[in-house]
Amino acid sequence: APGVFQLACLLVELDTADEVSRVLCADALYQMGRAEEAHRLLSLTLSRNPHRAPVLARLALLQLKKGFVHDGNQLLQRVIRTGDTSCLLPIMDIFKDEDRKLMQTHCHFQALAILK
Repeated sequence: APGVFQLACLLVELDTADEVSRVLCADALYQMGRAEEAHRLLSLTLSRNPHRAPVLARLALLQLKKGFVHDGNQLLQRVIRTGDTSCLLPIMDIFKDEDRKLMQTHCHFQALAILK
């Protein structure tokens, strides 16, 4: 993760508008246990393009991880409204095991609540 972070930072310096490099940088920060910095970077990325499902999904996980269930739900609803839920499966590979379980459990219980 540290090498990926350094590479992503260099790519961001070369092109400050490159969203993919920002997301890669945020993923590396997350993997290194620097969730707050990843959250700030993703929030900045989202402010430039508020309808990016992969960014919204990552932010949703970070909000759930902090215990902000309502904010996490709102972000997940925005992912669904974009119509691009295909981003969720690849992102799950990035999440740490405990966070993957948190997201899966949360989504499962929300789906059950909707069905009821």
